[in-house]
Amino acid sequence: MNRTDCFVAYSGMEETRNLVSVLKANALVNSVFVISPEKVNIPGSETLVTETPLSTATMLQIAQKSTSEYCLLALRSTPLELGQFSIERLFQVAENTGAAMVYADYREIKNGKEMLHPVVDYQQGSLRDDFNFGPVQFYRSGILKSFSEAHFQIAGYYALRLHASRMGELVRVPEFLFSMVESDTRKSGEIQFDYVSASARDKQIEMENACTAHLKKIGASLSPPFQEVDFEESEFPVEVSVIIPVRNRAKTIKDAVESVLMQKTDFWFNLIVVDNYSTDETTSILEEFAKEGMLIHVVPERKDLGIGGCWNEGIFHEKCGRFAVQLDSDDLYASENTLQTIVDKFYEEKCAMVVGTYQMTNFALEEIPPGIIDHREWTPENGPNNALRINGLGAPRAFYTPVLRQIKVPNVSYGEDYALGLAISRTWKIGRIYEPVYLCRRWEDNTDASLDIEKQNAHNLYKDRIRTIELKARMKQKQ
Repeated sequence: MNRTDCFVAYSGMEETRNLVSVLKANALVNSVFVISPEKVNIPGSETLVTETPLSTATMLQIAQKSTSEYCLLALRSTPLELGQFSIERLFQVAENTGAAMVYADYREIKNGKEMLHPVVDYQQGSLRDDFNFGPVQFYRSGILKSFSEAHFQIAGYYALRLHASRMGELVRVPEFLFSMVESDTRKSGEIQFDYVSASARDKQIEMENACTAHLKKIGASLSPPFQEVDFEESEFPVEVSVIIPVRNRAKTIKDAVESVLMQKTDFWFNLIVVDNYSTDETTSILEEFAKEGMLIHVVPERKDLGIGGCWNEGIFHEKCGRFAVQLDSDDLYASENTLQTIVDKFYEEKCAMVVGTYQMTNFALEEIPPGIIDHREWTPENGPNNALRINGLGAPRAFYTPVLRQIKVPNVSYGEDYALGLAISRTWKIGRIYEPVYLCRRWEDNTDASLDIEKQNAHNLYKDRIRTIELKARMKQKQ
């Protein structure tokens, strides 16, 4: 017994006192430490004073304080309740599996309402720093005591988790073992852009450094020079094809099409719209444009296509150009010069893919927070490595068509562009445009505007799997 030391974040005097009391009454618990920016007097506990609870220094303090076989870490400063025999269950799973760390599903209390919050299984490609382990993680103390990374102020706990994944398995218990109050009540569509805000830049640099160090240790890091492209190897009917997959976007498709038709270029381009069996007025709108010869209206023979499958219809179309440029049916190009700017970048850097910068707007095209998304975390030197940590590369995305035809687009409706970016960055050079050339219009009908937990988990699990596949490919390539 007494085989666990517990480290919990201060979450208010009464809430923390109650939690400490419950922990101390458990026969598996040896010592309880309250992590707080200042000393607090809570019976049965010792205060671990720190203003940087997720820093490397704090992780090293925890390792030093721990004298038991296991460490329970609850580092979120929010009220927490333990479920029936929850510590016993974590201990049991850790003993049975030999895991480096064990975590579990939980109950989330948001706006006074309790709901189930399942999390997802960890895999080798679960490198995103916002991976949700729930409110409690149960580590073998030896993992913490063997941890010695660069001294991060913010990314210390992230580096610890990556260290643990190199030492053993991170095991999820698919049972709701805890209840936690969630203070962030925003919709999923608002939260997803937190990491690109200017205020998060220092944090992102630390996270990138921690992830890059991890990739080097497992033999999956990449470094320049990356392969350039010879654009003269094939003949194409036009220089550029803009490809728009669409289904039921009668409210926005006309604006999207017109933003393409207004483009001024020194080359020929066309517009291929892949209409995935729309049931609203989208099809009739596109037919009118097609009658005037303004676009190529494609209705696929197949009825099992997601957005990626529609992209394949476009890039393998006989009239597809040398470069295929993305435009979502909700969005618009920012000016009449967008296509010219993209093509100039292809020839300037001889790259297989170009990613631009976009501006967030509401439906009326008025700028909304976080404003301009330029993904400056992408650098020519380390972009392909950092791409494995973040959730997207930016927009618009443009591709050298022969490379895209070689790789092909996954037939899904989420993450297909991210999968392409990872696969291309493994071999070829990716060019970046850092001024806004695209308007990303946010409104209530965006597919990611407000996702429930199950859908968020499905999206996260898919991208983690894509990362795992890419990680293994990079490790194999370096052997």
